[in-house]
Amino acid sequence: MVKLATFQNPIFQDETKAREALEAVRWPAGPYCPHCGNSDQEKVAKVGGEKQSHRPGLFYCNECKGQFTVTVGTVFERSKVPLTKWWMAAHMMNSGKNGVSAHEIHRSIGVTYKTAWFMMHRLREAMSGMSPGPMGGEGQSVQADETYYGNTSKRAKSYRKGHSRKASVVALVEPKGRVRAFHAELGIGADVVWEILVTNVHRSSDLHTDESKLYKKVGKEFASHKTVKHGWNQSGHYVGKDGQTTNAVENFFGNMKRSLRGTYIHVSEKHLQRYLSEFEFRYNNRSGLGVSDGERTARAMKGIEGKRLTYRPTH
Repeated sequence: MVKLATFQNPIFQDETKAREALEAVRWPAGPYCPHCGNSDQEKVAKVGGEKQSHRPGLFYCNECKGQFTVTVGTVFERSKVPLTKWWMAAHMMNSGKNGVSAHEIHRSIGVTYKTAWFMMHRLREAMSGMSPGPMGGEGQSVQADETYYGNTSKRAKSYRKGHSRKASVVALVEPKGRVRAFHAELGIGADVVWEILVTNVHRSSDLHTDESKLYKKVGKEFASHKTVKHGWNQSGHYVGKDGQTTNAVENFFGNMKRSLRGTYIHVSEKHLQRYLSEFEFRYNNRSGLGVSDGERTARAMKGIEGKRLTYRPTH
């Protein structure tokens, strides 16, 4: 009943309302030209008229003499899918921490499976790169850990034992804050971990990791490096002598793997980074930080700008 009530919102039913909602998200201070960057509202005019021979939501820039709509210069550009369905797909992806499968999108909003699959990859592209700036800072800690995904079924003909046969993932988490996750395509080594940490974490941060040798050298780059021994103590948690833990990053990995195995079933290594961007976005905009489903969806739609994704590189 809650889902049905949610989808009674005009942005899921009326194309004009959907377009106006996207304009409000993308252009909170008024429309600007994606061709020349002109934001002078006196030089940007909405094309109107009784005949309505133009496409809906068309604007004209008097600076560069170009025409544009709210989807120009975004991942939605040239898409034939109605904006009402884009809003529905974005809401379904952001209304649960485990995500939603392309098959459910296909059945729920009435598009082909191929279209639903491509829509989801476009939305994941929109969700990427939305947490700029270094993590941590003076007096703050960042937890780092690595995990491996895929090639787990011993019944599969392609099964081979060992981490080298699996996809490698490194995650950085601020306790009660943000996360960043990376697919290490060439595998995880000390040099790969070093590059990820020094380019994403403020040097004045405290680094918390397990006792892996991967972090021994790079740990010297930060204010302190505290480790956690992976063994159960009497309280039932992984806790170091100074109270440090890697619980936050372990919890992120747990949610990520439940989604990959339970919702998406099979994720190829080729597209793994886009899925990581999806999990990262939802974590950084979670309800625990006071972000509602509607706000999370709007933030995802705001990320469409300046990004393009065509079918060829995703196929």
